Amino acid sequence: MARSPYVWGIDIGKCALKAIRCRDSAEPGKIIADAFDYVEYPMIVSQPEADPVELVRAALQEFVGRNKLQGDRVVVSVPGQSGLSKFIKLPPIEAKKIPDIVRYEARQQIPFPLEQVEWDWQRLVGGLEEGGFVLDAEVALFAMKKEQVAKALVPLTEAGIEVDILQLSPMALLNMLVFDQMPDPTTIDPLEPPPSVVLVSMGVDATDLVITNGLRIWQRSMPIGGNNFTKALVQGLKLTFAKAEQLKRNAARADNAKDVFNAMKPVFNEFASELQRSLNYFTGSDRSARIGKILLLGNASKLKGLADFVGKQLNVEVQRFDTYRGLDGASVTSAPTFKDNRLAFGTAYGLALQGVQSASINTNLLPGEIVRERLIESKKPWAVGAMIGLLGASALSFLGTFYAWSGYSPKSYAGAFQQADSAKSRSSSALSAVEESKQKQAAAVTQQQYLVRLADRRFQSIDMLRAVETLLPQDDPGKMIPNPADRNEIHVDGLDCQWYPDLAVWFEKVKPQWVETFPAEEVDEDDEGKPAAEGDAAAAPPEAKWSAATDAGPKGPGWVVQIKGHHYHNEDRSKPRVGIQFVRETLADGLLGRLDDVPVTAGPLAGQLVPPAELGIGYPVIVSSSPISIERVVGLTLPGAEGAADNKAVGGGAAGGGAASGAGFPPGGPAGTPSMGPGKGLPGMGPGMMPPGMMGPGMMGPGMMGPGMMGPGGGMAGEGTPLRRYDFVLHFTWQPVVPGTPKPAAEGDGTTGN
Repeated sequence: MARSPYVWGIDIGKCALKAIRCRDSAEPGKIIADAFDYVEYPMIVSQPEADPVELVRAALQEFVGRNKLQGDRVVVSVPGQSGLSKFIKLPPIEAKKIPDIVRYEARQQIPFPLEQVEWDWQRLVGGLEEGGFVLDAEVALFAMKKEQVAKALVPLTEAGIEVDILQLSPMALLNMLVFDQMPDPTTIDPLEPPPSVVLVSMGVDATDLVITNGLRIWQRSMPIGGNNFTKALVQGLKLTFAKAEQLKRNAARADNAKDVFNAMKPVFNEFASELQRSLNYFTGSDRSARIGKILLLGNASKLKGLADFVGKQLNVEVQRFDTYRGLDGASVTSAPTFKDNRLAFGTAYGLALQGVQSASINTNLLPGEIVRERLIESKKPWAVGAMIGLLGASALSFLGTFYAWSGYSPKSYAGAFQQADSAKSRSSSALSAVEESKQKQAAAVTQQQYLVRLADRRFQSIDMLRAVETLLPQDDPGKMIPNPADRNEIHVDGLDCQWYPDLAVWFEKVKPQWVETFPAEEVDEDDEGKPAAEGDAAAAPPEAKWSAATDAGPKGPGWVVQIKGHHYHNEDRSKPRVGIQFVRETLADGLLGRLDDVPVTAGPLAGQLVPPAELGIGYPVIVSSSPISIERVVGLTLPGAEGAADNKAVGGGAAGGGAASGAGFPPGGPAGTPSMGPGKGLPGMGPGMMPPGMMGPGMMGPGMMGPGMMGPGGGMAGEGTPLRRYDFVLHFTWQPVVPGTPKPAAEGDGTTGN
């Protein structure tokens, strides 16, 4: 049977049974009351002559006889003294480990083995959760001995009432207080919570005290209730218990009202003192707590003068909780019996809130085996129906299969089978033809893309040579400087290259020289000449400062180009830009991209200037450096030149200079990889493809190594004008690309750039 949306909240007290039937409302912050019942016992259950079990059983039978509960959920309370309530602040912990630490805390806090109790817990609102960790989390832990739970359920079971939720009375009161009087806990700022509200629910023998600001909860039971006032009248006025109870309820209208209040005054004082001690303990445990107001609940709080007396003693606003703002339903709230006993329905109201899932605390102390049994019982009709349906479907399937099998004849389907096989064969042939066509199409597209790129790639070698020419140092055109030592020029003695399947192999061999070439230097983030990374002509700007020592080096296939050269810019007047420093600040810095841009011949950026890195040029390394030596040039006379100088190497080098022997490419290229030796050239440049003007200033132009410029060993000892000569070997990487176009697919051989 489908369950109704209604919930019964039943509070079995010591003076009466209070019950209210509610359902959820479409209006936020409201529930609708549909019915209620108030069954008062003939006598208070704590009286000596009373039989508590019989009184409760009779009240439940009367309640069941007057109300229909079938299909409704039922939520029942038990006194707070019957259970244990603990609010535990957890240390910083992973959220997934909270159940484990709660179980550990339960074993520490509950004074009985967990197997002997029914217990439940709930994480309270508040705390921070970040990265899977929870800070300032607090959990509520509740427990009750199994024998106490069974004892509480016996009269309900005998009355035919199936309980769905079993809750402690103080937690039902807390749910009612938060729902009816407090803002939504999820909207409260933990750093600036509202003042705490104190709810004092006076019962027959005890008073439940609940304090909360919507986030933090504190609860205790005080051993003083309405019976204490009745007993004071019995002793002070020498009355029977029944007459004293009647006189207490009508104290304001008694003939001897002054004597009545004087007899109860010690209890007034005791009640106020006990409440004051509780509040002092609460504020002492939470220094940031502020008490806003005190609300009195329970029929015993109707005692005239009690609210004023407590407020005066505690110097706090005290009022009766006689209006339920979140409870709608005029048929209930306007009923005379409900209005007369509205202070007694707080617990029933809170229980109904949990039943309609509008409560803050949703723990349940009902034994798990009862919940499972009811769940299985509710599923039995569906299981039987499903089984019957499954058996019927199986029978129909069997009959259909049997009928088809009995009517099957292979001869009847022979032709159809042959046609199906023929169709399958034709389909397979068609699929094979389509796949072959796709492969041919892909090969044609690949060849087409290669031919399209070839037009631009044939200029790559020329662009690289032009880039080297552009980056060589040179003086202003038309400016004649007679002394070669004062000219900003580097003489190229030889150019060679070698292919590497992985430039990282080459870089690992020359990394010490790389660091020496650019020692302890940094390049700004927006330097446009950062060395080319793996297969990337225009390297992306780094996120931080760059230095040669921390650079990972080039990756992937590419060429290593070698330049052998020398210069005469080594006189003392040129210091510190002499020797290796002159090469570093001119050619090396230029190849690194720190100086001028270089021209582009082909591609989308043809005719423009781009950084060397966009041509795939990078990582210049001075791999060999000779000492400065003296070279005598026959026929060269300089103004103011002195006579014959001592033909001795400067810095310990041998006379005659020349590039250091033995400099070349580190191993790492595959056997037979192309190099620019005799009869070979750069990729994409065959014999006779050196463009006019390529041997311009700074390269092997006229007069550089002709008559009058004898190299080492070219003149007699002591003859000619002495010049200081420095020889070097420089490598740089070249991963050919066409500026402005995406990187082409790697072709896996040494023909890149052809």
